[in-house]
Amino acid sequence: MKIRILPLDEALGLRLSHDLTQIVPETGYKGPRFKKGHVVTEEDVPTLRTMGREHLSIIEISEDEVHEDEAALRLSEVLAGEGMEVKGPSEGKCVLVACRDGLLIFDEDMVNRVNDDPEWILATLPPKVPVHKGEQVAAFRIRPLVVQEEQVARAEKAGRSINVLPFLPLKVGLVTTGREIADGRIKDTFRPRMERKAERFGGTLLGQRIVADDKDEICRSISTFLEEGAELIICTGGMSVDADDLTPAAISDVSDKVLFHGVPSLPGSMLMLGVKGRAAIVGAPACVVHDEWTTLDLLLQQLFAGLIPAIREIRRWGVGGLCRRCEVCIYPNCAFAQRP
Repeated sequence: MKIRILPLDEALGLRLSHDLTQIVPETGYKGPRFKKGHVVTEEDVPTLRTMGREHLSIIEISEDEVHEDEAALRLSEVLAGEGMEVKGPSEGKCVLVACRDGLLIFDEDMVNRVNDDPEWILATLPPKVPVHKGEQVAAFRIRPLVVQEEQVARAEKAGRSINVLPFLPLKVGLVTTGREIADGRIKDTFRPRMERKAERFGGTLLGQRIVADDKDEICRSISTFLEEGAELIICTGGMSVDADDLTPAAISDVSDKVLFHGVPSLPGSMLMLGVKGRAAIVGAPACVVHDEWTTLDLLLQQLFAGLIPAIREIRRWGVGGLCRRCEVCIYPNCAFAQRP
């Protein structure tokens, strides 16, 4: 890259090397009228002359160099996936904005690969968090005004799409276990909370069945919901190691496959997931009744986005998986931090 000073008339079609400030005494305005990298046009000439400009500092870019705006746009073509729109470039920066509500999905190792080149800056929200339409989810640029073509090509090769998966309007069945609840000695308080959680993602609660700590009854309740078209069944209670805790055995009997039982995250380490056909059957530990944000919330946001988490991913929930129950949480895996 070279910078030359040219007469105004000879600078047409070329890029400015820095911002040009305009002062308007009548209004008191002072600010950048033309940004660095702006391509000078015939229409700009009168304004530039009123700003006292007769010469301009112009960038000359060689064939093996790429201007910051073009570099950002080229990477945007790789990164902008489903449910995403590109804003910019502005001063060499592009922003990815969610164009629908959903779950943010991308390969976090990809971000690190792009950022291995110190001239690139790619920043995102944490992966697998709910985002809203219009929310900025990623921004990227090169640090200098121009960069080598090979660096842009390397970033394009390393990049992968960033997507927002829409939440699905799943039909949810709720199976509540416990003799004390079935006999009316204790009032169930989880149903209204589960209704709110389902509605947050656009789902609906088909109903609730309250059964005693009896494996056959639990199995029948799950099977009945499946026959009624439930796509997600949440079983609460009886998930620990007490003699009356029979929910895991019932889920195992009904499911085609149990994907996991137990996760390295708190509260809610006894979380369980089985699948029957295309339906998910979740065993939710007792903490979901009294804790607003638990491992159940981490799982629900993926299930409502149509994702079944792999066991390898689940075993990595431990980093950031301890909920601090605070107003602001910086940990990406914290259920509190990921509320929509």
